[in-house]
Amino acid sequence: MLSQRGRYALKAMINLSRVADRRPKQVSLISIEENIPRKFLEAIMSDLRQHGLVESARGKLGGYRLARPAELITFGEIMRLTDGPLALLPCVSRQFYRRCEDCPDEAACALRRVMGMVRKEVSDILDRTTLADAMARPGISAELIGG
Repeated sequence: MLSQRGRYALKAMINLSRVADRRPKQVSLISIEENIPRKFLEAIMSDLRQHGLVESARGKLGGYRLARPAELITFGEIMRLTDGPLALLPCVSRQFYRRCEDCPDEAACALRRVMGMVRKEVSDILDRTTLADAMARPGISAELIGG
């Protein structure tokens, strides 16, 4: 499940992708617009900056802006940064693989097979969906959840 931290990071990044001229935007404004507690958002933005997803500028007109064009930042990248693996089991994670302690034979594990398919579908969607895609297609969430 997506954590609150992950939700807030995605909302903040989508908010920044709306800034057409890529001018820095203050955390306080993002906080108000997205209904995110400011202190929590400041910590999230600091992490996003440290991992190269946003840049910061100091001063009166300072704030944060996307470090790359919105077309080059995926939901998967943001979610892995904030929440870790997308996989429901560690043995099917590509970037955070860990063998399950109670599994005697990964090759024969039906649970691993099914969860591997789930991880593949989820990561395929999240890794191909960019911030720009989310902005260009306002109905994307309804499409994905069958609404």
